[in-house]
Amino acid sequence: MEHKKIVLTFGFLFLACAHLTAVEVKEIKPALAVTDAKESDQQVGDFSLSGFGDKGKKSWDLAGKSADIFSEVVKLKKVVGNNYAQNDTINLTADNGDFNKKSGLVHLQDNVIITTASGSKLTTDTLDWDRKQQIVSTLDRVNFARADMHLSGQGAQGQTGLKQMMLDKDVRLDILALDKQVGKKEKIVIICDGPLDVDYEKNIAIFNNNVKVEKSDLIIYSDKMEVYFTPKQQNKGAVGDLAGISSSLSKIIALGNVRIIRGENISYSQKAIYTAIDKKITLTGKPQIIIYQTENIDATLGN
Repeated sequence: MEHKKIVLTFGFLFLACAHLTAVEVKEIKPALAVTDAKESDQQVGDFSLSGFGDKGKKSWDLAGKSADIFSEVVKLKKVVGNNYAQNDTINLTADNGDFNKKSGLVHLQDNVIITTASGSKLTTDTLDWDRKQQIVSTLDRVNFARADMHLSGQGAQGQTGLKQMMLDKDVRLDILALDKQVGKKEKIVIICDGPLDVDYEKNIAIFNNNVKVEKSDLIIYSDKMEVYFTPKQQNKGAVGDLAGISSSLSKIIALGNVRIIRGENISYSQKAIYTAIDKKITLTGKPQIIIYQTENIDATLGN
């Protein structure tokens, strides 16, 4: 990624696998006796795979109801995984999974569900984890949900350090954002063709191509949009994910072919900055405002 890849509050998409440290699998424990199989070298009833980090401490594990062990691949059924982070435990389940013993690649498939103790949930059909490159990815539809936020997109990838993530296309973000002026939440919908970049440390999401923001009092169109969230309080040392991004908006910066509709009034510019705390819009770059009726408009025109 040449520029900073920012997950979309998804992510959490990569939360479960992203925390899996790049360590070798230290043990494969069949709970039942190995039996002969025509299709695989070995079949195991119950199984477990565990990875260990510094000082021999278990960092993750995978378990399942059965496994077919081939020369290079272990095919898993009814997979249940756990990641033991310092401040959170991440649970992952899937109907099927492949573990490549030679490359260390993990492929999860069918009804993949990732949940955290904080209540975030991600679902997708497939998920791949490349340990050597420290990347997790999927080509399928991704859905991330928590109490006040729902994010979806087609295709996703990110770094296992959870600093950055990206949704490829057909992105939609639904938020119940807190309006501090009135003390209650309002629905905000943001869509774009993609990609969407999410940066957890900076609490920013960058939407690209045919971006639209729809609120109760205005609609904003632009080529690109930077959406800043108010940081959420976290415990010291906690690892960020989409659950760590607040649903409270701080500001929106719209760039390129900006069009803003407020009632019957329309404004055009190359850049617009919307600040949530005072609901003020600043237009720059040949701004134009078309007013069809008299109303109080709090807007500042720049050069």
